Amino acid sequence: MSRWHKGARRSKRQQREVDIGALHAIVEQARSALSAEEHEILKSAVDTLAEVTAELERKGVSIRRLRHLLFGASTERTATVLGEDAREDGEASAEGGAEDGTEENSAVASEGHSAGKTKRKGHGRNGADAYHGAERVKVRHDSLHHGDRCPQCQRGNVYAQRDPQPLIRITGMAPLAAKLYEVERLRCGTCGQVFTASVPAEVGDKKYDESVPSMIAMLKYGTGMPFNRLEKLQRNMGIPLPAATQWELVRDAALPLAPVHNEMIRQAAQGELVQNDDTTMKILEFLAERPHDPVCERKSSERTGVYTTGILSKIGEQRIALFFTGIHHAGENLERVLKERAAALGPPIQMSDGLSHNTAGDFDTIEANCTAHARRYFVDVAPDFPEQCRFVLETLREVYCNDALARRGAMSPTERLRFHQRQSGALMGRLKRWLNQQIKEKQVEPNSSLGEAIRYMQKHWKKLILFLRLPGVPLDNNLVEQALKRAILHRKNALFYKTQNGADVGDRFMSIIHTAELASINPFDYLVQLLRNADRLGEEPAAWVPWRYRETLTNLHQPCADAGPAP
Repeated sequence: MSRWHKGARRSKRQQREVDIGALHAIVEQARSALSAEEHEILKSAVDTLAEVTAELERKGVSIRRLRHLLFGASTERTATVLGEDAREDGEASAEGGAEDGTEENSAVASEGHSAGKTKRKGHGRNGADAYHGAERVKVRHDSLHHGDRCPQCQRGNVYAQRDPQPLIRITGMAPLAAKLYEVERLRCGTCGQVFTASVPAEVGDKKYDESVPSMIAMLKYGTGMPFNRLEKLQRNMGIPLPAATQWELVRDAALPLAPVHNEMIRQAAQGELVQNDDTTMKILEFLAERPHDPVCERKSSERTGVYTTGILSKIGEQRIALFFTGIHHAGENLERVLKERAAALGPPIQMSDGLSHNTAGDFDTIEANCTAHARRYFVDVAPDFPEQCRFVLETLREVYCNDALARRGAMSPTERLRFHQRQSGALMGRLKRWLNQQIKEKQVEPNSSLGEAIRYMQKHWKKLILFLRLPGVPLDNNLVEQALKRAILHRKNALFYKTQNGADVGDRFMSIIHTAELASINPFDYLVQLLRNADRLGEEPAAWVPWRYRETLTNLHQPCADAGPAP
């Protein structure tokens, strides 16, 4: 017998069952011998082992499902799920809506059932208009001026073209630049008196301009760059900025932004549509001792997790994004927001998935459920039940196609409702009859994975088709899931917050940055203007929300430094 087989047999004999709870206890015992980061890595490994073990013990587990659990799904497009090599363009409308919810994807895909796919001109390159933040330099002709005689024909006069020829030149620089002023000093050789040059007026009395914490916040909470990574970059660029200094700058900058953030919460409470969801997060101080939970009036030691909640509120044409990190679930954070709602307003529409955490709170809403979540159940089981899932996925594809057409047509909420009632009502009715038939005629085992998918859709059916009864109800909750990617990116790069205060600072900046992006406002310039007018924010915070701050600056006779819309 080979050496390998002997080793394999030996390892097989030594194999034994290990309780996950015992592993967690061992990890906690090893806390004193490990650093905080090493302890978190080890704990994450044990948590992953627990999830994989639980998944393996479930009925109907497959390699595909296990791969999805560990690495996530690369795509949920109907053609990919069903194994189709070729597809019609109209199918992409379901994919765009069901995967990422972007209006651009759905609108482009909703070209309908066109015969072919035309390649967009430009091949994805950015035109000159995309560089709205670039410095503009006018280059004059070296010999001719507007109105001069044409040197070619000597008969006509030349005139300036309306659109100059654009030339883009891009240069690199450090995220944070610095100027070192060498102030001259003169000393008398007889009396010893020192005479120092006057400091230029633009220098001021502060070492760090308001643009510094704004840029740090954009990098940290807007793109997920950790403080230590920015510290290394700045050091290599010859402009050192320690991570501790970065934290102090954003911490101090977050304080004067509180009035605007609170005003955003107040206005979000008045929205006609609210969407919420959450994702897991880590706060290191909670791993040792958890504070009292004031909302639920219970000891927070009963809680086992920390979450970041994303709330998206629609008020007319504006959207407000809010982030809350802590021991509260999505529903409890929504309760905190809706406490600011005017008593005269009726209950808003609430879009979320079917989890009870999203509705657990003392508030009144009209509940709608996410079609994309219901669809995902069928995506997961499509390899095992291809024909049944094909019917569901293709039916929902047509519904998403109709929604994309309504969006392209710029329909009002009422017009969209009527359009869906005409075009999608019959589709959803046929889908409901099919679901009932599968269970009633025992064509599907109720306890199978397909049976679970069907029962989930049946259980939430009334909330899934609310878009056929009320105007303004979206098909899915994908916009909030997109917003939560900002928090997920922070978790992926920085791993955790150290304290609740650090999480609150991150939530405030994420809320302001994402809301500015939703309003097509440059978030960096917006933050700079807020900090430069910090003493005015508390007087009338409603005048400083993203869609009004330009007007406010104009009324104050201040130039607006906003370079253009958000990318």
